[in-house]
This record gives sequence, structure tokens and C-alpha cells, in this order.
Amino acid sequence: MSLDRIRRRLQRRNLDALLVTQPENRHYLSGYTASDHGIAGSAGVLLIPATSQPYLLTDGRYRLQAEEQAPEFQVRVYHRGLLPLLRRLFTSLRLQRLAFESHYLLHSVYCDLTKLAERKKVELVPLVGLVEDLRQIKNEAELALIVAAVRINEEVFATVYPQLRPGMSEREVARLIEETMHQRGAQGPSFPTIVAAGANAAKPHAVPTARLIAQGEPIIIDMGLKIDGYCSDMTRTVVLGRPDGRILELIRLVRRAQLAGQQALRAGVSGSFVDQVARQVITEAGYGDYFAHGLGHGVGLNVHEGPYLSYRNRQQLRPGMVLTVEPGIYLPGWGGVRLENMAVITANGCRILNQDTTFLDV
Repeated sequence: MSLDRIRRRLQRRNLDALLVTQPENRHYLSGYTASDHGIAGSAGVLLIPATSQPYLLTDGRYRLQAEEQAPEFQVRVYHRGLLPLLRRLFTSLRLQRLAFESHYLLHSVYCDLTKLAERKKVELVPLVGLVEDLRQIKNEAELALIVAAVRINEEVFATVYPQLRPGMSEREVARLIEETMHQRGAQGPSFPTIVAAGANAAKPHAVPTARLIAQGEPIIIDMGLKIDGYCSDMTRTVVLGRPDGRILELIRLVRRAQLAGQQALRAGVSGSFVDQVARQVITEAGYGDYFAHGLGHGVGLNVHEGPYLSYRNRQQLRPGMVLTVEPGIYLPGWGGVRLENMAVITANGCRILNQDTTFLDV
């Protein structure tokens, strides 16, 4: 189905083929799950002609995996690098206009590809978002994997939270979370786990340190995991011992903003509208300058993907999109509070995928 839609889009733009180099796009279109070793170490690319069977181009290390996971694709193994194989395919397919993912291609590879295209009289056409736009709408199989990732993520949190004690370091807690993810059957974390206590919690993307956690201070735990490539993402702000009045006030305020955003989340509205609704709650309470990021983002094969809930996104939301709703307040020198749920857009609103309510109903 996705391949057919890509072919139709190529035909409408008078393009002969698309070269796919972005790993998650490759996975989405082919089912091939091999991991790249960085942008300079590709496990393969897709070449999708507009009117014929697509190709998966890789080296001998991945041949069996490619043939097993991508039966709709002709698997071609290159022995002397990708470019010589592309040269032969340019000729056999009689390509004249080739689209490529301009947002995910090394400059050195682009220069070599340009030289090859000039020799073969092939026009290179840069494209952004052709596959990503399709990925924003999740089908039932994708939603099932995301829901499973959310459920296991919550199980991990429920297992680790009672084990937290004053004197544990941020790194120790993050390591315990990720070890528990593997024990619960996760493919691995969908991003490096964030554990930020006290003043460190004023950094939205804090990196866990050797700092020891103290009783009574805010602790932001931002965690997510993968199931068959699909991600979850959840944030909770917790306190060891009894939270003081200020912490409770901020948690309740952030929770009101989150609920306002969730209630505004529905098909037909823009990402900027939902962000504005939630942000207004925090702004009216006097903390607008301390909410320094967008309200949320899409989640799928990437933990951060489109669409985005921010003032910049005027795109209308559509049923099947999966997004986070994660308002926060970050006070330098004191700490911060962030709460994050995931939701799927429905025809009449949204469905919250999280069931955990730890420190949400304080």
C-alpha cells in the first residue's frame, strides 16, 4: 500500500524513481530492519522506480536479512560500493529524473552521485518529506506496536519507581530503567533515558549525571522504548518523600495545561492551536517564560517525528496521527516539572494511550 502511494506520487511529479537513504523510511517501505552504523555506514538503500519492482541495495553482510524481510524488493548486493551498482541500474532502468532525500545524504555521497548522474544524463531532484508525510498516519498494525511500547514503558516505570531511594545517582536510576526495559522484552530504549533531579531538572534534555538524588526534590524521568522499531515516550515528575507546596503547585499547573492540550487535540485543528491552548494555562499563571519548548511531537519509527505541536506548525492534524502532549516548567537554580502522555488522533478527538497516573492526580 505505501509503495503504491509512493509510486503514484512519483508519477504525478514526472519522476522516474526515488532513492531512499533515511533508515526509518527504508524500514517503513520495505520492512527491512538492519541498523546503520552512523550516517557514513549504511546498511543499504532503496531504489523505487515509478512503474516497476523496487530494489533493496546492500552489501553481502545483510543479504539474507534483506531477502527475508523485504520479499517485495529485488535484493541486489554490491561488492565494490553503491555507486557502481547504481550506474548499472541507471542504464537498465533508463532513468531520466531521480528523486533523492536531500535531508539525509552525506555531502560526499551527493557529490559522487552528482558526477554519476551527469555522466548518465540523469537529473537529480531533491525531495523532503515524501515518505515522512505517509508515516505520520499510523495504520492498525503500527498503532498496535506503539500501544505495546507504551504499555511496557509504563510497566518498566511501575517496576522501577518503588525502588528509588535518596542517595541513588541519576545515572544509576537511568541504568536501572534501561536494564528493566530489556528484561521486559523491549528492543531497547527509543532515546537515552533522562533522569534529572533538583536543579538539573531545569534542563529539558538533561543528561543523567553522578549527582545523588535527595529527598523532597523534583525528579524528571523521561523514558521510552522500542517494540519492533516503534517507539514510546513518557515523562513523569516524581518526588521521594513528601512534596512541598511549591512542587505540588507546579505539578498541578502543568497537569492542567496537559489536560487542556489533550482536550484540544483533534482532527482538523493545527499543531499551533493545540500548543497555544496548553501554553495559555501556564502563561496566565505567570510561568510562560519558563515553558521553553513545543507542546509535543509525533512518535512512530522515530521518537521525534512530524507532526509537531508548536507555534510553527499550522498543518491540520488528521486521524491516525500519534503525538505526545508534554508541557513543562523549568526554573533555573530550582528544577522543573514535565508531564508527558501519548495520544492518537481520532475522528472526534483523541485517545490517550497512557494508563499510568503516577503524580498526575496529585
